[in-house]
Amino acid sequence: MDEVKGLPGRVRILICDDHRILTDTLRAVVQEDPGLELLGRPVHSPDEAVQLAAHFHPDVVLMDVEFKGQMSGIEATRQIKSQAPDTHVVVMTAHEDEHLLVEAVEAGASGFLRKTEGVDEFLAAVKAAAGGEMLIDPGVLARLLPLVAKEREARRDAQALLELLTDREREVLDLLAEGLRNDDIGSRLFISPQTAQTHVRNILGKLGVHSKLEAVAFAVRNGAVRV
Repeated sequence: MDEVKGLPGRVRILICDDHRILTDTLRAVVQEDPGLELLGRPVHSPDEAVQLAAHFHPDVVLMDVEFKGQMSGIEATRQIKSQAPDTHVVVMTAHEDEHLLVEAVEAGASGFLRKTEGVDEFLAAVKAAAGGEMLIDPGVLARLLPLVAKEREARRDAQALLELLTDREREVLDLLAEGLRNDDIGSRLFISPQTAQTHVRNILGKLGVHSKLEAVAFAVRNGAVRV
């Protein structure tokens, strides 16, 4: 990591994207602007971005959404906002996936920046984000707000269903997420395969799903199981 200078009056920026051509371009753009300061080199791992943001508390983090084989930019945004609440995270997107944008809003993102934006728009957006402005088109915002409300209601409903599960059923659900069959679950929990099957059947009924795979997907999507 390059030395962090911390020059007064400059907007301190951390860039996280695994496309090196893009990060090299953004780095050059930032270094040419006297009002901006790059927090070391761009990083290509969301885990590293979370660690650096927690330690240095940059003014703005430019965060990609998808990283191959790593945590998503959405989850990284959530963790950054948890550890550095004053840092503004701007999600960089190649396209407007409304579901993805809703997740970013829920994670605490200050707004969105299209990767197709020009240099002037990019610089203005970064400075606006540092000043606490929302970076989102009013038309997109109008579409997103009802979706955010709907997503929150869906999560509340999902949590209510998950709370119906007993401790034993949650253990069984965790083992299903490991790919275990009823016989293996029975052996792990010292119960009969028939009892394991009964627990699975109860889980499916309480969650309103039709298969083990659907139950695991439901649990992962709603944070009850981590993979």
